[in-house]
Amino acid sequence: MKKYLILVKHSLPEIVKNLPARECRLSDEGRKRAHHLAEQLCPFHPQGIVSSSEPKAKETAEIIAERLRLPVQVVDGLHEHDRSTTPFLSTEEFQAAVQEFFEKPDMLVFGSETADETHARFYRAVHSALESHPNETVVIVAHGTVISLFLSRLTGMSGLLLWRELGLPSYIVIDMQTKLLIKRENVI
Repeated sequence: MKKYLILVKHSLPEIVKNLPARECRLSDEGRKRAHHLAEQLCPFHPQGIVSSSEPKAKETAEIIAERLRLPVQVVDGLHEHDRSTTPFLSTEEFQAAVQEFFEKPDMLVFGSETADETHARFYRAVHSALESHPNETVVIVAHGTVISLFLSRLTGMSGLLLWRELGLPSYIVIDMQTKLLIKRENVI
């Protein structure tokens, strides 16, 4: 059986005014979508479920894990790009900040981590998760920016374009032997 890495962007969160994004949980629609996502992951026969510590990612992972009858392992370092010091931004301001983040990866332009620092942290966490599941297909539930950074450096695709295209939730399947992208899907 082939070994895959399946990167999942968490499902649709409930937006609560004045609640930091890193503390959001899933909305009712997000939970429904996470159940659809779990069904779509079954054919890949995952043997491990790993999650970011953020509630919306953990809740997505728990729904997947329940369907697949697997435990969830929370791994430090899988969290989203640290934006905890950033004030509220309008949609246009936020998108411009993310674009600059991807275009100037070695400069601190947004939040408290550069894109290079964010990628290094996430890369270490992904590889730690893979090492704890040798020769297994692993699902890692995380966030759009870190997944986009990781994949852009693994495959050469545009991180910004990928970030713009990832849905809530979405998943990307990578063959870990060839480093080829096997499937990319937004789940609604």
